[in-house]
Amino acid sequence: MGAYEVAISDTIGIAHPAQVASVLDEVTKRVPLERIALHFHDTRGTALANVLMALQLGVKTFDASAGGLGGCPYAPGATGNLATEDLLYMLNGFGIETGVSLEKVLAASGFMEQKIGHPLASRYAAAQKATHGS
Repeated sequence: MGAYEVAISDTIGIAHPAQVASVLDEVTKRVPLERIALHFHDTRGTALANVLMALQLGVKTFDASAGGLGGCPYAPGATGNLATEDLLYMLNGFGIETGVSLEKVLAASGFMEQKIGHPLASRYAAAQKATHGS
C-alpha cells in the first residue's frame, strides 16, 4: 500500500462531526493517525464541518474534487464530493499551506462547469461569481 493505510469515506454524505470523532477514535486504536485519509461528500452540507473536526483531531489528508464533482450511483439523492475550492478557502483561512492554487482550481471548475452545462456545487465558486461575475 502507499503512504496511507486507511481511507475512510462518507460516500453518501451522512456523516456529522460527532461521528467523525467517534470513528477516528476507534480507527486510531489500530491505525496511526498519520496513516488516515478522509473523503467526504456534501449531501447534507457537513463536509467542511467534518474536515474541521478531523483537522482538530490531527488528520492531514483529505479528498476533494474541483467544483464538488462526483456522486454516488447507488445512493439516490447523494450529491458530489466536497468542493476543492471550498476546502482550500477554509484551509487558507487557517494559514494551512497546501501547495494547491485556489485560483487555478477555480478556473478548472469554471471550465468544467461550461462543459457539463450546469452549475457545480462549489460555494466558493458561486460566491466569486456573485461578487465578480462569470
